[in-house]
Amino acid sequence: MIKRLRRKFIVITMSSIFVVLGGMIGGINLANYISINQRADEKLTLLMENRGQFPRQSEEPEKKPLPPGMSPEAPFETRYFTVTLNAKKEVISADVGRIAAISRQTAERYAITLYEKGKTEGFKEHYKYQMARSEEGVMYVFLDCGRELSTFYSFLGMSILISLSGLLLVFVLVLFFSRLAVGPVAESYEKQKQFITDASHEIKTPLTIIDANTEVLELENGENEWTVGIKNQVRRLSSLTEKLVFLSRMDEEQAKLQIQEFSISEAVLEIVQSFEAIAEMKGKELQTEVLPNLFYYGDETMLQQMLSLLLDNAIKYSGENGVIRLSLRKTEKYLEFLLWNTVPEIGQGNLDILFERFYRPDSSRNSETGGYGIGLSVAKAIVTAHKGKIHARSRDGKSIEFHIVLQTGRD
Repeated sequence: MIKRLRRKFIVITMSSIFVVLGGMIGGINLANYISINQRADEKLTLLMENRGQFPRQSEEPEKKPLPPGMSPEAPFETRYFTVTLNAKKEVISADVGRIAAISRQTAERYAITLYEKGKTEGFKEHYKYQMARSEEGVMYVFLDCGRELSTFYSFLGMSILISLSGLLLVFVLVLFFSRLAVGPVAESYEKQKQFITDASHEIKTPLTIIDANTEVLELENGENEWTVGIKNQVRRLSSLTEKLVFLSRMDEEQAKLQIQEFSISEAVLEIVQSFEAIAEMKGKELQTEVLPNLFYYGDETMLQQMLSLLLDNAIKYSGENGVIRLSLRKTEKYLEFLLWNTVPEIGQGNLDILFERFYRPDSSRNSETGGYGIGLSVAKAIVTAHKGKIHARSRDGKSIEFHIVLQTGRD
């Protein structure tokens, strides 16, 4: 249990850090990419408005000036080219004088291809482009964003690398400090287990004496309602202490199971047979559907105990003239138990809270039936020890079903 708690602490901590760090790195890089696109669009818009040229105020005052915030060196640093086409897809003009990496033929091919596809803006390789219509036809302006994109991808890769390195370092630190964090919990838990074990042994002795004295009283004075009540309470307390000790042992990381292959069909039918008389005596209808010749590799005694607890619970809480259905079937990889029974009233939906120790949805009803709210916890511990899963749910508020899945094979 302590190891599971430590693993959960590590997973939650690392997941939280990963989400926060991933959000920060993603946000920074997204903002960087948006900024690159905005600056490129600003330059493209200016070029489109000035027919493919940057304005020079001193010589051509009729052209629009550079926008505020744009460096005066932008016209000399920017690499771009333009291509103008007519309606017949014929090249009217192509200006590649501001870039050395693109030939006239390549520039024309880019423009014709985009025009045929009906593209008006976007990226062609690392060239961001826009298209504008005029009386002559259409003009494509291509802006070289290679340097900016290269810087962006370098920063992106570096930020991811640094983040992963940071996560690795944090993982090592969390791995180390998690032991210190769960230390007090582990110590308290060990003391709790020791207390349960010691208390159980201390309780067993007076219970045995009380039971023996009650037997003596019955031999001398005969059986009466007082002695019967005493013996019933002794049995209840003995059962409770046994279950507490069992849960304490099952919580250990290496639960000692007597693993062997056995006929689970026969094991289930054996338990069902022992409950048929009890169900009939209490006016309950017990229906079974168990596939024959099913085998399982596990602890037969514990699985029978699990099934006994579930059937006992079903008989107790199925209500007057209740119906109980138990089925066992096999899929390709799993064995599935389905135990369904009627109940007078219960909440709809997921009811896995019933497996919590000492949880009792109706205290008065549990007092009448003699339940302590621990039997289902024991059943879940047995299923978990076999690396299986158990769930409880109610579909209509008038019945409850327990679904148990056990993986076949030798793990």
